Amino acid sequence: MDSRARAVSLFQEAYEAQMRGELREAVRLYERSLEAHPTAEAHTFLGWTWSFLGDLDKAIDCCKRAIEVDPTFGNPYNDIGAYLIERGQVDDAIPWLQRAKRASRYEAPQFPRFNLGRVYLARDMLSAALREFEEALEVQPGYEPAIRAIAAVKRKLN
Repeated sequence: MDSRARAVSLFQEAYEAQMRGELREAVRLYERSLEAHPTAEAHTFLGWTWSFLGDLDKAIDCCKRAIEVDPTFGNPYNDIGAYLIERGQVDDAIPWLQRAKRASRYEAPQFPRFNLGRVYLARDMLSAALREFEEALEVQPGYEPAIRAIAAVKRKLN
């Protein structure tokens, strides 16, 4: 098995461990995947695992490494923004979320839009929040959190 195939296999094992709640095992497996062949996905998911373990500094560092490997991958930009929101650093999250929105490779483009909506809502910028929530719904029709957020913002505006 070549190094890339080994990395993919280890990544899958790590993800399964993470989904089972075996977070330390997931860290170990993601790190082995990265040793075999570094990918933006493995760095990002390792960061996600560190966030579950409560270490947002490590999570952010992993996402920055993911961006170095592949700056077109949107997930790590959004994740950094989400971790900064979690820390209460909402203003610092904005540029990361805007970068995520512009990323050319992103399977869940509703997330940075929704997160920006959360930031603008926290800053009481209701029109901007509404616009972001509507964009989230536009790129992912039926996205329930956006539907609920739009209704809540419209109630506040009326």
